[in-house]
Amino acid sequence: MRHLMRPLDFSVEELDKLFDLASDIEKNPARYAHMCEGKKLATCFYEPSTRTRLSFESAMLNLGGSVLGFSDANSSSAAKGESVSDTIRVVSCFADICAMRHPKEGAPMVAASRSKIPVINAGDGGHHHPTQTLTDLLTIRSLKGRLDHFKIGLCGDLKFGRTVHSLINALARYESVEFVLISPDELRVPDYIIEMLNEKGISFKECTRLEEAIPELDLLYMTRVQKERFFNEEDYVRLKDYYVLDKKKMKLAKEDMLVLHPLPRVNEISVEVDEDPRAAYFKQVQYGVYVRMALILTLLELV
Repeated sequence: MRHLMRPLDFSVEELDKLFDLASDIEKNPARYAHMCEGKKLATCFYEPSTRTRLSFESAMLNLGGSVLGFSDANSSSAAKGESVSDTIRVVSCFADICAMRHPKEGAPMVAASRSKIPVINAGDGGHHHPTQTLTDLLTIRSLKGRLDHFKIGLCGDLKFGRTVHSLINALARYESVEFVLISPDELRVPDYIIEMLNEKGISFKECTRLEEAIPELDLLYMTRVQKERFFNEEDYVRLKDYYVLDKKKMKLAKEDMLVLHPLPRVNEISVEVDEDPRAAYFKQVQYGVYVRMALILTLLELV
């Protein structure tokens, strides 16, 4: 039995197979419409989510399976003090696979160690969000045709953004990927990411101005400043509108630069950018369903 806790739990070769499967699902949905008949997915979300939870549920329903679970810790026995270990033991009796989101880093790992069914980390605090990273990688591969030889800018909250940390670690395994890390000093990427890039000899630079970086980018990954990660309301208010991508800035970018965003957005991408053919963040959502379908099939050993 296998779990998914981190993006690096799958080798590059295994990711290639997963993305090939996801691409085939996109082209031939009817072929997969009944592959999970009789199977149940439990979505155990101790933290609010729209896209990730509904994406998992949509993925399982598209495969012919069914879904059960909870969308808030207060609507589960966690409100009574039940531990994650006990919850997953109970859920293992009801479902065949579980997607878990939790505000505490490492909670899905604890669940996996006690579970009788595959557990997928659907986000744990500021730590990892592996299925978002799989979504990002599939989006890039599908729209750019490759996962190597490009320059990607990551902009906004690089300190608390688990999607950023996971994506950098995942892309660092591919050849000739260069990183431009765009953030205010208070939200710069953690030191352990910088140390990893230096150790691997991967090209990167840090800057604070989006206008300065955007002309050289093949991909721009925007992130929101996450209010829920701040201890201090004043710091959040001061930094929340530090970067706003609009039509004026898009004019500085390459004609084929793609704009990605893990969503939800707040103010960091103007709605006027939505009509730009380079805006790929809603396509990203659809790719997220395909890759989660492929992941469920893989972990349940149905392919």
